[in-house]
Amino acid sequence: MLHLRYFVAVAEELNFSQAARKLHMAASPLSQRIKDLEHELGEQLFQRSTHRVELTPAGEALLPLARDVLDRVNAIPWKVREATPKRRSTLFIGMPAAVHPELRERVRVLEESCRDSFELKRWPGTSAGLVNAVNDGRLALTLARLPVTDPALDVLEVMSEKLGAVVPADRFAGRTSIGVGELADLSYVSSPADATPAYFEQIDVRLAAAGVKRRLRVNTTGYEGVTELISGGIAFTVSMLDPKSPMQHYRLENVSVLPFDDFDPELVTGLLWRKDRAEPGGDLEKLIEQTRNIFNKPLHS
Repeated sequence: MLHLRYFVAVAEELNFSQAARKLHMAASPLSQRIKDLEHELGEQLFQRSTHRVELTPAGEALLPLARDVLDRVNAIPWKVREATPKRRSTLFIGMPAAVHPELRERVRVLEESCRDSFELKRWPGTSAGLVNAVNDGRLALTLARLPVTDPALDVLEVMSEKLGAVVPADRFAGRTSIGVGELADLSYVSSPADATPAYFEQIDVRLAAAGVKRRLRVNTTGYEGVTELISGGIAFTVSMLDPKSPMQHYRLENVSVLPFDDFDPELVTGLLWRKDRAEPGGDLEKLIEQTRNIFNKPLHS
């Protein structure tokens, strides 16, 4: 089963490094697991070159079979629960870091609305980890930073948040906006890779195209460490513009957040759940119906 999970992750990403990040493992052991699976099946599943990875005909044939097997296995826990006598059960909703207070309030409303049927509890984590937990049945649903591409999951966009440049205040005193190119002499610093939404990879590409070449990565601390570097005048980052965002709580002295005047990045958050669990007769049918009603209009900040 693990080898099939590894295979599907690589087949969906067509990139061993990105698939390894999704699986929270290193690329080298992932590559070895794929080779083990190819040896067991007696078929090459991927064509590998320096610049690209492609499915072979054998890989294309295996992919729908592997997805079907994994979907059936992942459905076992909730199908067993569905077959047992009904009782008020505890379900979990995943919560990534820095959820906007307005979105958090909607989660509270959802908790109240399903109280007679479920006890809905919150579970923290990174977007990638929470999505995996929904897929394997540990979580009923989750908030996650988009994009998320998984055909087994339904995605409901619930909030978009404008992003701006978090910069040393003394360098840009009196400014109300900033151009991307003005940041070229600073280092772009991001949080640890496992805590950074995939969308920020697109932002990194945009910054590089504008001449921002230097990079710093903080691996030992959270966002507090990032703002220390910004406050010291050597770096900048990209984060939420809205003053109500929890990310604003980490601001230190000599730190400002400015909108871009030539770039319009937005971080989109979605609610995700397994499609099969929300279908008629599924154990989450009523919960997802309530979820759609409460989150029917996306929020914007």
